[in-house]
Amino acid sequence: MPVTATHLNTRLQLRLRMGFDGSGNPIIRTRSYSNIIPTADNQDLFDTGSELASLQIHELDVIRRVDELELEEEV
Repeated sequence: MPVTATHLNTRLQLRLRMGFDGSGNPIIRTRSYSNIIPTADNQDLFDTGSELASLQIHELDVIRRVDELELEEEV
């Protein structure tokens, strides 16, 4: 049966390196920004994430776009 996807939410996430633990493993924290317009261009989100990261004192690890979808089987 066909499946339909309904968009629920889009978030912008910044993963930041906060330092290292006692074993030398990196400590990573995530900053999330919700209610992003679902039609936002990936380049615009990357640029925005880069600008937000420049305001942080911690080093940027990665910028993520998280699209949440609900999948339903058509009847």
